[in-house]
Amino acid sequence: MTHPAPITDNAATGAAALRLTGVTLHLGNDQQQVTALDSVDLAVAPGEFVAVTGPSGSGKSSLLAVAGGLQNPTHGTVHVAGTDLTTLKEHQRTAHRRRHIGYVFQHANLFASLTAREQLLLTAHVAGRLDTDTRRRADGLLEAVGMSARAHHRPDHLSGGERQRVGIARALVLAPEVLLVDEPTSALDRTRARDIVDLLAQQTRTHRTATVMVTHDHEILDAADRVLTLRDGRLS
Repeated sequence: MTHPAPITDNAATGAAALRLTGVTLHLGNDQQQVTALDSVDLAVAPGEFVAVTGPSGSGKSSLLAVAGGLQNPTHGTVHVAGTDLTTLKEHQRTAHRRRHIGYVFQHANLFASLTAREQLLLTAHVAGRLDTDTRRRADGLLEAVGMSARAHHRPDHLSGGERQRVGIARALVLAPEVLLVDEPTSALDRTRARDIVDLLAQQTRTHRTATVMVTHDHEILDAADRVLTLRDGRLS
């Protein structure tokens, strides 16, 4: 596999880049309330690759949503790059997420009107970082995930696995300080799954990214520095 050229490290050393403290998330109403996360503590250092496993319904997607500022916890704090997301207004969380967090969704959520390459460039443009180096990095990432030949194709001309690979490249294009990855191998064959997870691990260490990957795929857990289990909203 070809890896893209590194860019300047953007994660601070020392303190955790991602820290959840006492995070509890209740979903539903008082009559029918579910505890999706129950007093979760998690700290991920720059350059650390953490995998989280657990059965369906254990709270893995909720964990990523809270860690990425997509949802505020009922209780607890979420620090990303030194800022507590729970103290920010929604537009402030969005701006902080764009600057510091990369998110790989289980379903790629690509823009139908944009080519694979344009998906990556739009991310850089919205963050105010679209320049020659970023364009070069986007092309390198598309090559790294095996999508160079499909760079000018729109999502409706890509398979599910190809769309997922574009989504992974898009999340990496700005070398975020925190990378949150939801089931990255669910639409990939064994060989491609291993290549993608190796790429995530390589990018994590090269750019000192704090990476959290939730997965059901036990064959890729060896790529992680730590493996945690989430069950009934509790992390162990």
